[in-house]
Amino acid sequence: MFTHLHVHTEYSLLDGMCRIPQLIARAGELGMDSLAVTDHGVMYGVIEFYQAAMAAGIKPIIGCEVYVAQGSRFSRDVAAKNNYHLLLLARNQVGYQNLIQLTSKAHLEGFYYKPKVDRELLEQYHEGLVALTACVKGEVPQLILSGRLPEAKQAARWHRQIFDDFYLEIQRHPMPELEVINQALVAMSGELDIPLVATNDVHYINREDAAAHDLLLCIGTNSSVNDEKRIKMAGDFFYLKSQEEMAELYRDIPQALENTGRIAGMCDLKLGFGRLHLPEIELPEGKTADQFLADLCHCNLSHYYPKTTPEIEQRLNEELEVIEYTQFANYFLVVWDIISFVRERNILFGVRGSAAASIVLRCLGITEVDPIEHQLVFERFLNKEREEMPDIDLDFQDDRRDEVIAYVRQKYGQDHVAQIITFGTLGARATIRDVGRALGMPYSDADRVARLVPYSPAMTLGRALNESSELKNIYQEDAIIRKLVNSAKKVEGVARHASTHAAGVVISKEPLIDYVPLQRGSKVNDQESVMTQFSMGDIAQIGLLKMDFLGLANLTILGKAKEIISRSHGVDIDLYNIPMDDTRTFDLLSSGETTGVFQLEGAGMRRYIKELKPTIFSDIAAMVALYRPGPMEHIPTFIKAKHGLEPIRYPHPALVGILEETYGVIVYQDQVLFIVRTFAGYSLGQADIFRKAMGKKIPEVMKKERRNFMAGAKQNGFSPEVASDVFALIEPFAGYAFNKAHSVSYALIAYQTAYLKANYPAEYMAAFLIIHVGQPEKAADAAAECRRLGITLLAPDINRSGVTFTIEKDGETPAIRFGLAAIKNVGAGAMEPVVTERERGGEFKSVEDLCRRCDLHGVNRRVIESLIKAGAFDALGSRGTLLNSVNRILSLAQREQRLRELGQSTMFDLWGETMPVPMPSLELADAEISVRERLTWEKELTGAYLSEHPFSSFAGRLGSEMTLCGQIDAELVGQMINIAGMVASVRHLLTKGGNAFVSAVLEDLYGQVEVMVWPRSFADTSELWHEGNILLVEGKVRLRDDRVQLSCEKASHYQPVATEVEAVALPSEEAPPDIKEIVVRADPVVSHRLVVSLNQTDDKDRDKASLHKLRDTLRDFPGVDEVMLSVANGDKVTHFKLSNADYCPELHQRLTELVGEDGLKVESQ
Repeated sequence: MFTHLHVHTEYSLLDGMCRIPQLIARAGELGMDSLAVTDHGVMYGVIEFYQAAMAAGIKPIIGCEVYVAQGSRFSRDVAAKNNYHLLLLARNQVGYQNLIQLTSKAHLEGFYYKPKVDRELLEQYHEGLVALTACVKGEVPQLILSGRLPEAKQAARWHRQIFDDFYLEIQRHPMPELEVINQALVAMSGELDIPLVATNDVHYINREDAAAHDLLLCIGTNSSVNDEKRIKMAGDFFYLKSQEEMAELYRDIPQALENTGRIAGMCDLKLGFGRLHLPEIELPEGKTADQFLADLCHCNLSHYYPKTTPEIEQRLNEELEVIEYTQFANYFLVVWDIISFVRERNILFGVRGSAAASIVLRCLGITEVDPIEHQLVFERFLNKEREEMPDIDLDFQDDRRDEVIAYVRQKYGQDHVAQIITFGTLGARATIRDVGRALGMPYSDADRVARLVPYSPAMTLGRALNESSELKNIYQEDAIIRKLVNSAKKVEGVARHASTHAAGVVISKEPLIDYVPLQRGSKVNDQESVMTQFSMGDIAQIGLLKMDFLGLANLTILGKAKEIISRSHGVDIDLYNIPMDDTRTFDLLSSGETTGVFQLEGAGMRRYIKELKPTIFSDIAAMVALYRPGPMEHIPTFIKAKHGLEPIRYPHPALVGILEETYGVIVYQDQVLFIVRTFAGYSLGQADIFRKAMGKKIPEVMKKERRNFMAGAKQNGFSPEVASDVFALIEPFAGYAFNKAHSVSYALIAYQTAYLKANYPAEYMAAFLIIHVGQPEKAADAAAECRRLGITLLAPDINRSGVTFTIEKDGETPAIRFGLAAIKNVGAGAMEPVVTERERGGEFKSVEDLCRRCDLHGVNRRVIESLIKAGAFDALGSRGTLLNSVNRILSLAQREQRLRELGQSTMFDLWGETMPVPMPSLELADAEISVRERLTWEKELTGAYLSEHPFSSFAGRLGSEMTLCGQIDAELVGQMINIAGMVASVRHLLTKGGNAFVSAVLEDLYGQVEVMVWPRSFADTSELWHEGNILLVEGKVRLRDDRVQLSCEKASHYQPVATEVEAVALPSEEAPPDIKEIVVRADPVVSHRLVVSLNQTDDKDRDKASLHKLRDTLRDFPGVDEVMLSVANGDKVTHFKLSNADYCPELHQRLTELVGEDGLKVESQ
């Protein structure tokens, strides 16, 4: 029987397209009893393939098509880019281990464009492997094609000598080069007595998949199907052919087919999945792991439970018994050892998932959550019925996670620890964009379709067509869009790339390479790291300890805030002993002002937390659990029941004790377990198995579980009607109810962040800014939040700022000083010497003083310009002047640096004492910049307006009917509102029909909001949507991807009514109505005074038009320069103060074109 021995799955990234479940299913349909996997240079999918094949009754053959260096694997010259292919199959366990060695060393030692082995490695790790000459790219085929037949024969002899089982691989595709190769191989087989074997080089499953595979190749090579020079397959014949098709192709050399069966027969690899390979810590002499674990727990019990009850002791002993039964004591001790290090180093940490439900972990100090107090179910974490290893997932400060990994490597050995691989797949939106590019479509067209796909982590194109009517409509109406979506559906979900898992770390007892192939991972502390070629699930399957070490930014914020509070107030905050009933904290949560609060800052969550007005910690935990698709629909009931607006309803009196905490609503998986135990008499371990089975929604399984539940309920005395009602109640919740231990653990971090923000707002916001350096949107949000909280955000100052954000006193209240290194283009390395010198020698008195005293080695033109533009040098000179003299500043800095290096920066005076070498003055020439330029630079380089906000002069004139941008939240969804703000950014887009629309960001002093201006509205207001314009917008609030947006209905220039404007004396009895809308702007910073003169005429329409033009011109240049209007009517002259402007040459030209040179007077102030 024929066996396919050359097969590429999707793990031959963007080259193979065979998804393993479908591949195995098709092989079964074709009646195949064995099948190989041979991906390019990797073993990514071998565990998944092995298990799927075994489950289907198909013998799995594990292999790899390796890349072979033409010289040494260590070569990195131009020639080293070239390589040969060689197909290797594992005959047995020895061969499998050698395959792991080869693929690992190819990545770790031989990676140069491709992971390469060389002949040295093949000689060392050949045992137990079957070798085939591979495709056209094999060494023997390539030498044949280049006319070097003697060398080809020599290469074949070498491989035969190295490998006990070596075959010449024949592929029968209608390709001219293969005809040449095959003829030579058949002759060589007879001459050298090396057997032939038939393969098909499978890259996709069915012939009709060829077009989709072609798109995949285009995605992988960043080309399109219209590019004739692109890499492409020679035809549509690289699919999983049937035995009959292969027999027809090789009817003249049947032995080549028969040899596939012989190879399949000799490949007899058995992988074991039951044995654990857990690392071990050093134990006290004479103690087993279980004994030492028990000793630690009993020793610490009184610390965590000063009033220990018999129930608590019983719970501890029961958990220890389960741990001993499941043989996981070493696992718990390894985690204890890691957390002991973390506590010693004062690294903040937390536990995710169900692990917080264990009193053992509480006694080990691994979780700060009390499972007794919160009624957490240990069986949800671990029980005797559970077969797989439990997860103890850990969160650390993301800026110190690498310290933890470094400790684990040092403790258990570099070759025993690795990070874990993960695979990015072609998601619904990304697939549309990638396939659109591959089809040669304009990016804007594909992007427009992609944006119609609803956002959801598990979204598919099939679901999107059902859920998005707009997408469905264009799909049905437009043949091009239909082709795009249909093509995308064929490659959707295929593995696209490999990367390092954000949290996964594997630790083994023996060297990892004994169990798993390795490759290079992402850099850690600028050093190359190692990661596995197996994913998280596969690592667990083979019995290795996989752990989640996740870096959590909010823990870093807490850590930084603690440090700042300690410096500012001399208070060392113990986050695990803060009052859990703090009034300020619950007031903050009830207000919905949760920007920067962990888990509670999304628009929808803010709305619900504000409605809920939590009063106890369990309310927060419940909201963390409920705010997800599915449970979210029960939030209104939960809130109304809490506040007595709705009676608390219990489906049955037996459920009162279980659901009382959550006001009659099922919120947690733990509650499902208690209900099942109460009604059906299950143990909590059995109940957890029931919950997981129900969550899979498999009809046959659900029927079986329902029968068991009903039988148990009957035995416990419940009527069939009541049992049926309760089963119907818990059925949906079994799938989407949340893990209570996880909710409580994350609610604890949420409460801690809220506590610090409520009690130390300036320090907390400073920490927030530190963590989000380089994220302009976060900086803007933080600046708006600081304004709302009344915290002054001070501009960077070379004589005041630290390297990062610091706290300063602003009168009686603390203010936040912008850090120098937080300015865009300016790093900590450049600023640390500057701050150190300032702290040593005092403030810098001038630019020359700065250049003289500081090591500016790491400061280049870009750094200097950015510091000047952001205002950090304002104490040393004006921004325009300094910016105009950057070259001279740099030259002086370099001169002083050279003198310091030569030891000539000081000299002896007449009395023998040292004094500085005289330094020439820079003689800086004055230069001015406009207010608009200044504010633009601040926003660009710091993410916020620091000296003033362009909207400041308008903010105080907002009417009560106005909604602030920062106040728009999910509570307003569906409502029509009016907002005023400055256009911060604009993206111009096109609809399918080519109609223009924009996505703009409007911001005021307190926040920003995205405004969608659809084609109809945009057609009427297109001239308004420019950055810097101050607009009045009326629109409807909507929620998209958990972000609020405003759909614009109307827009106009914002014209708040002036408070002190006299009417212009025109001939008519009434002044033009627009004159009354001229803005009075009082601004303390004025550098020019403009006086514009107009003569009133008998032509009222012409006079009004002139006033309108003047008003519109001034609007285009918002600023702080005072503008006065003088209107002459005969002998009478009336003066008006107009809106301030930003005087610049362009404004001067526009005004003189309007009123003439004599009509404009500019006074400097």
